[in-house]
Amino acid sequence: MGNRKMNPKVLIVEDDTNLVELLTYNFEKEGYATVQTEDGEEALVLAQEENPDIVILDWMIANLSGIEVCRRLRRSPDTQNVPIIMLTARTEEADRIRGLETGADDYITKPFSPRELIARVNAVLRRLRPAIAGASLSYDDIEMDLGAHRVTRGGESISLGPTEFRLLRHFLEHPGRVFSREQLLDAVWGRDVYVEQRTVDVHIRRLRKAINTGGRSDIIRTVRSAGYALDAGGQGPA
Repeated sequence: MGNRKMNPKVLIVEDDTNLVELLTYNFEKEGYATVQTEDGEEALVLAQEENPDIVILDWMIANLSGIEVCRRLRRSPDTQNVPIIMLTARTEEADRIRGLETGADDYITKPFSPRELIARVNAVLRRLRPAIAGASLSYDDIEMDLGAHRVTRGGESISLGPTEFRLLRHFLEHPGRVFSREQLLDAVWGRDVYVEQRTVDVHIRRLRKAINTGGRSDIIRTVRSAGYALDAGGQGPA
C-alpha cells in the first residue's frame, strides 16, 4: 500500500446533475479526488476500476436501485469493505433501516448541506480507514497519528502498549470529560470482556509513566470517587 494515492477518492452515484456538480466542487475543494456516474450498472464497474475509498450512493438511480448497488458491492470481494453513505429523499425509518441492513455505513436524507455530507464522510473514513483519512488526534502537546499508530509529546516519540494506546485515544477523543472505571472498561476493553476495575488503574499508571517522562506535567486528572479525565489544567496521581 506504499503507493496508495494521497487524496482519498470518492465515487458519487447520483442522477441529479446540479447536486453532482455541487458535491464534486465541495469534495475537490476539501482535497478529495472524485468520480461520478448517474447509472447503477456503471457504478459497479467504476467501483471495481477506480478503487474508491468511499461511495456516495443515491437511493433512486437509473438501471439499478441504490439498494441493489449497495447489495452487490457488499457481495463482491473487491468492494465488500468499501464504505458506503446512502443519499435519499425517503424519511421513513423502515427505509433507513433497510439501507443500513443492506450494508450502508451511514445514511443522509435530502435536502442536506455539502458540509454535512463531507463531515459524515470524514467521520466514516476516520472510523473505518484511519490511514487513508490521515486522521490524527491532539490535545495540549500530545499528538496521535491513528494511521501510523504513533504518539508524540512535544515532538518526542512515546512508546505505548496496545491497551495504553486505546486508552489514550479514548481520552483524546473526549478531552476534559470524566470517565468512570466502568465506562473506560466498556470503551477500551469492550463490554463482553470481564476485567477487574482495578485493571484500569494499572493501565492509567502505565500510560502516565509513558507520557509524563522528562518531568512533563501530568495531563491525566484523577477525580476522586469518579474516575479519570484528560485535563491539562489538573493533575493527580492514580
